[in-house]
Amino acid sequence: MTAVTDEGPGQGRGRTRAQEPGTARDLDTPPGGWDDGLIARRAAAATEETTADETPAAVQDDDVRPQVEAYVPSGSPLSPRLDALRELVGLSRARLERSDLAEAGRVLDEAAARQRLSSRHTVVAIAGASGSGKSTLFNSLAGAQISETGLRRPTTGAPLACSWTDGAAGLLDRLAIPGRLRRRPQAGGTAADEALQGLVLVDLPDHDSAARGHRDQVDRVLALVDAVIWVVDPEKYADAALHERYLRPLAGHAEVTFVVLNQIDRLPGEAADQVLDDLRRLLDEDGMALGEHGEPGATVLSLSALTGEGVGELRALLGRFVQDRTAATRRLSADVDAAAARLRPVYVAEGRPGLGERAREEFADRLAEAVGAAAAGQAAEREWRRNAGRACGTPWLRLWRWYESTRQPGGLDRGAFTAPPEEQLTARQRVEQAVRTVADDAAAGLPGPWAQAVREAAVHGAQGLPEALDELAGRAAGTEDGETETGSATAGTGARGATEPEHGGRAGARPPRPAWWPAAVLAQVAMTLLQILGGLWLAGQIIGVLQPGLLTPVLVMLAGIIGGPLVEWSCAAAARGPARRYGQEAERRLREAAAGCGRARVLDPVSAELVRYREVRERFVAVTEFSTTGR
Repeated sequence: MTAVTDEGPGQGRGRTRAQEPGTARDLDTPPGGWDDGLIARRAAAATEETTADETPAAVQDDDVRPQVEAYVPSGSPLSPRLDALRELVGLSRARLERSDLAEAGRVLDEAAARQRLSSRHTVVAIAGASGSGKSTLFNSLAGAQISETGLRRPTTGAPLACSWTDGAAGLLDRLAIPGRLRRRPQAGGTAADEALQGLVLVDLPDHDSAARGHRDQVDRVLALVDAVIWVVDPEKYADAALHERYLRPLAGHAEVTFVVLNQIDRLPGEAADQVLDDLRRLLDEDGMALGEHGEPGATVLSLSALTGEGVGELRALLGRFVQDRTAATRRLSADVDAAAARLRPVYVAEGRPGLGERAREEFADRLAEAVGAAAAGQAAEREWRRNAGRACGTPWLRLWRWYESTRQPGGLDRGAFTAPPEEQLTARQRVEQAVRTVADDAAAGLPGPWAQAVREAAVHGAQGLPEALDELAGRAAGTEDGETETGSATAGTGARGATEPEHGGRAGARPPRPAWWPAAVLAQVAMTLLQILGGLWLAGQIIGVLQPGLLTPVLVMLAGIIGGPLVEWSCAAAARGPARRYGQEAERRLREAAAGCGRARVLDPVSAELVRYREVRERFVAVTEFSTTGR
């Protein structure tokens, strides 16, 4: 006879009970050997040398095969999905909170741990509520009385494992199941046992146990196993704790989920079918796909672990499930789906966010307004006309203008150009408003973390932008020292944007003169000489030096008097077109300089953040595009 150790709830030491030959044995004990008790180990050590030659070589050591086997699923899309998820987490660490990436990091860690372990084994946990009969089902599948059953609750106090083949030690170590709670099934050698080769069955404590530690163990193991058999009974199959705490959150794991209605022997007539149909309805409301008509999904069936009705069907389904050897891949893929579903709100945007041409042009318009590009162009045009008037105007009119300018310091032109009250915004306010507007346009529709990153990039890039625009305006105004000309305004460009720059948008030099200006000057000189000649002629006749004859000197003098303004008017008309073009060119240059400054400081960092978001969005799509659960 052999002895089997069972651990009672809350007990650290095991108790032994007699067991008939051929029943379940400890995973670490060879067939026909002793239990793992202290006396048994001493007896085994004392008789090891004498029994070594008599023990068959096949049973001297159960663990002749490797304990760890690389897990390499062939042709599975899981590996590229995990790589994409790993890249996604790496690219997002600087933008997302650690709590947002915690679940994805856990999935990557668990996937790496599972892939390092045996791919020949499938770990299936049996979970259920108190009194559902999961331990009875566990014993029925193992063909031996391994897990303790009874009326006392809770009966199962710690996870108990049963492995049909060797080499599962690494998987059980990952589940933190100690060696004294590892068993082997009844060695029957039947076809059913052959189909279950590679199965590691774990009996869990009650998920609704009054002991908090039991529930913690259930949650811990359920996060690590490859598949789960949920055992429900006719009384608790609709328990809200089961559906809201487990089945509904794990709806995406339908392909690795079995839901078993136990204790149908207690239901009369067609009641079992009615309860089973209602169970399917509840699972559908939980969002769990049902594997019916060849569709992938959860397996739902009814049985009686006590009488054995339906156990054979479950054993056959488990056999095909284990031999398929895809449970671990399906479980990890469902975990990736769940992690991607949690990350969806921080990666999926509404619409197509980005910086369009319209937003860029509006930003350039606001910067041009802040730097005073339009006013600079207008001043440049007036400066051209002023120079034309100085070169082609009559001497008498020029003297009069000079006299007026001495009486009104600052000049007539400066005093006549006053900004309306609504244009008195400072440059810093204009720039801040422009930056906020373009940041809001770029962040529109982005998930919260990425929208915040875009706004922060815009605000950080805008630091020093008003001063840079002020320097541009200073150079455009032709000043040698920008600060002395801009005064004490917040950035100087606000006042200049509302008033005329002193020198009209030129870079410290007078506007170029067209080729016809010297001829106009000579014509004006000639008209002035005619006026002087006619005046002297008349004076000579008056004083008697010249012979009398008023008609000729009067005509000469009138020709000069009328010809001077006519030449000046003609030059002003001819200068209107070049002056306008010169002002437009000055405005364009200042506008482009301001737009280039804003692009380098604000638009480029914002575009870089948008490119980063599109990159992580592509990684997120790569994580979800091969989903097998449709989530």
